[in-house]
Amino acid sequence: MQELLINIFPNVMSKLPDFYESIYETLVMVGWSGSISFALGLLLGISLTVTKREGILQNPVLFQILDNIINFLRSIPFIILLASLIPLTRLISGTAIGVEGAIVPLVFGTVPFFSRQIESALAELDPGLVEAAQSMGSGPLEIIYRVYLKECIPGIIRGTTITAISLIGLTAMAGAVGAGGLGDFAIRFGYQRNQIDVTYASVIVLVAMVSIIQIIGNFIVKKNSH
Repeated sequence: MQELLINIFPNVMSKLPDFYESIYETLVMVGWSGSISFALGLLLGISLTVTKREGILQNPVLFQILDNIINFLRSIPFIILLASLIPLTRLISGTAIGVEGAIVPLVFGTVPFFSRQIESALAELDPGLVEAAQSMGSGPLEIIYRVYLKECIPGIIRGTTITAISLIGLTAMAGAVGAGGLGDFAIRFGYQRNQIDVTYASVIVLVAMVSIIQIIGNFIVKKNSH
């Protein structure tokens, strides 16, 4: 088996420690930025839902502010966002390169997208359920937790799955500016040194990550659908 791998991926096999390190860096970037983005995106998505017109906490001014900020951030290509956030990244992380330097731009690139996914998921809820909860005397926080979040779990999981897959793509793109991970590994060795097997190996691992996330997401959605 090892001989076969050496024949198919000679350059990868000669750089196994670097390859394993790049996989680890990608997982770290996805894990940290994904966790932060999930919390912030969920909060923003809920805020957009409850402050919109006829929402349970209707607030047109706050809704417009949040809506415009999210639209603005979503309109900026990620590679440009990476460069424009360098001063803020250095202020927060102490560096603008490597895995630590990638977390801040990854969060800024992911949160607006995920908040829209959450907003769309919550919009699928039957308004009659909210009205029923209000008629029973439930407060806004109770409605958010017991109605919106509990009843929309499948939609939220689908949005989370889509966002996680998109985030993996962003980490690979971040490798173009020295963020580390599989993107950086593929560019440094696969592209710049024309070692095509390195590129193929990186793609295979990224596809495997995406497939695993999709399978897990589909499983959770199936378990929570009713």
